[in-house]
Amino acid sequence: MTLNANNQLQYVTLALGSALALFLYPHSVTGILATRDRNVIKRNMSALPAYSLLLGLIALLGYMAIAAGVTPIGKDGNTITPQLFDKLFPDWFAGVAFAAIGIGALVPAAIMSIAAANLFARNIYREYLNRDATPAQEARVSKIASLVVKVGAVLVILGIDPQFSIDLQLIGSVIILQTLPSVGLGLSTRWFHRGGLIAGLAAGMTAGMLLLYNIANPATKHEHFGGSAFPLEKLGFDTKITVYAGLLALIVNLVVAVLGTLVARALRSADGPDGTRPEDYFADKGDPRVHELETTAPAS
Repeated sequence: MTLNANNQLQYVTLALGSALALFLYPHSVTGILATRDRNVIKRNMSALPAYSLLLGLIALLGYMAIAAGVTPIGKDGNTITPQLFDKLFPDWFAGVAFAAIGIGALVPAAIMSIAAANLFARNIYREYLNRDATPAQEARVSKIASLVVKVGAVLVILGIDPQFSIDLQLIGSVIILQTLPSVGLGLSTRWFHRGGLIAGLAAGMTAGMLLLYNIANPATKHEHFGGSAFPLEKLGFDTKITVYAGLLALIVNLVVAVLGTLVARALRSADGPDGTRPEDYFADKGDPRVHELETTAPAS
């Protein structure tokens, strides 16, 4: 499928929204917090443009498949690249390419499962199940949770329509983007009132879900949650152009956050203490304030 005049803006806003949400995902934050020092982050950030360029080159494989007349298996468009390798290249090269696709899928899957396991151990297990848990116990629970997430992901792939995973990803990207004001702007500046940020988050979440609910996709026979391309004509505009629903919800989020902040300031509502400390942002490995966590049970 190629872009036309009606979905070009949607593609641009989708790319922008995805870029804004990229480092808001828990697994992205886990990778950043697990680095040895800030130099690792700087080095990775400097290489990120090259990585993004490679992603664009991978996208060109779709155009190669169109030019070569390769068709996917059934109606599953995800099989177009493997079909391209299988049809045009020798068996040995196709095998290497298939292995690369598998490895490329395993790396982000592993990071996501580790992030999910850490969130469970720290925010659920320690907060509600065992408040006196030691670092060793947290590590053990994280390992078990990580395995459960991996097995669950495989079961979802094997037992549920793959379209469900795509729809879930679209919904998740819209939701995670709504944390940008509270996480990104809230940590960067103290201008926003916490009440305004919470109100903006709630408004953005609500708007995002309503927009997604009103998106139909006749190709997949979905009357609701059929994608992330929201038709502007549903907002009263005389046009067929579509826009990324997450960006529209983010606009609602920001407007409510600003208005809520102004109202809270006018009412002189307390904003609460600032729990951040400047020195926390400059602690590297080797700093006397930094210590290794105990991840193994002590010998009895």
